[in-house]
Amino acid sequence: MLQWPARLGAPVRRAPAFLPARPFSRKKPFPRTPPWRAGPRPEPRPGGAELLRLREDDLPLGGRQEVLFGLAPCALALRAARRAVTRLLLLQGRAGSGARAELARAAEALGVPVQPMRRRELDALCRGQVHQGVCMEVAPLLPTAFPKDGEEGPAARRLWLVLEEIQDPRNLGAVLRTAHFLGVDKVITSHTNSCPLTPVVSKASAGVMEVMDVFATDDLPGLLKDKTQQGWLVAGTVGCPGSGIVQGSNVPITSCQEFLWDRSTLLVLGNEGFGLSHEVRNLCHILLTIQPGRELIPEVESLNVSVAAGILLYSIISQRKGHGDWLQKETSAVACDSPQSSTSSEEPESRTSQGLGLWEPTVAAEPAKA
Repeated sequence: MLQWPARLGAPVRRAPAFLPARPFSRKKPFPRTPPWRAGPRPEPRPGGAELLRLREDDLPLGGRQEVLFGLAPCALALRAARRAVTRLLLLQGRAGSGARAELARAAEALGVPVQPMRRRELDALCRGQVHQGVCMEVAPLLPTAFPKDGEEGPAARRLWLVLEEIQDPRNLGAVLRTAHFLGVDKVITSHTNSCPLTPVVSKASAGVMEVMDVFATDDLPGLLKDKTQQGWLVAGTVGCPGSGIVQGSNVPITSCQEFLWDRSTLLVLGNEGFGLSHEVRNLCHILLTIQPGRELIPEVESLNVSVAAGILLYSIISQRKGHGDWLQKETSAVACDSPQSSTSSEEPESRTSQGLGLWEPTVAAEPAKA
């Protein structure tokens, strides 16, 4: 401790250098292994190295909860009752009226707890996605395993959409929404290297994933071979003329505008990056392509897979006899039953947004099991 000298010229005592109160001892070094981990190591488990390389999406989904977000996905999930619902989370102060209030009443009718939450909490739950003030904790939704027996031969002209290794969840959701809108009879995905049915897929599909059956198969080439033996046509898809994949193909190529849909068909779409695999492409009877409207540069000579799916599906399904007739019949029936003339100045009563006004819970059924 420093002290002032008692008299002028007296030596000044300096503070000693800092020394630890208990200097480290070299005789007792820190143990390399904590005491609670001491002892013999357990034997390595079979496949342990492979399990370390698995992603979270590759692990089994049993028992894990997901957060569904968005008004339409949550409403359709409640209506379809294909998931076990834990609770409905609504933006605090915004659930008093409108579609959210109707959704809350529907959840309460089914015995689902409704909890208000702050916006930052909802943002954190859905990781910054656009949730429209609605989130819902649900059990995962798994695709239905496609039966190996399949269905019988093509008694009628049907169209199945087959997706090989579609990995972007927003692409998958957009494709499901388009397929449902245009009336595709069945959607089948490859189980390997394909995007699972996540909440992002449900949001991108505007909730269609909640009400539409999506099948998955472990043996896509075997499925194509079986349907070929039953008389189905397997139509693959390729890029526009001039790309390397088209030039090296031995399967006949035709424009989707020239394709004649005269029997049951499997339309096969490939991965966003490399398209169809060689094995699947060689099993196709024909390859469909979309003609561009101008000369393209190599960097932008293809379409997004969801956009291409919409163009191809419409070009095929529009050949179906009576396509869209149900809409004309419904419009004619409404016009005939209306007590007012078409020149009336009164406007019809508007429906609740997202179709939630059609919700009529008759029985408070138990939530579906996962």
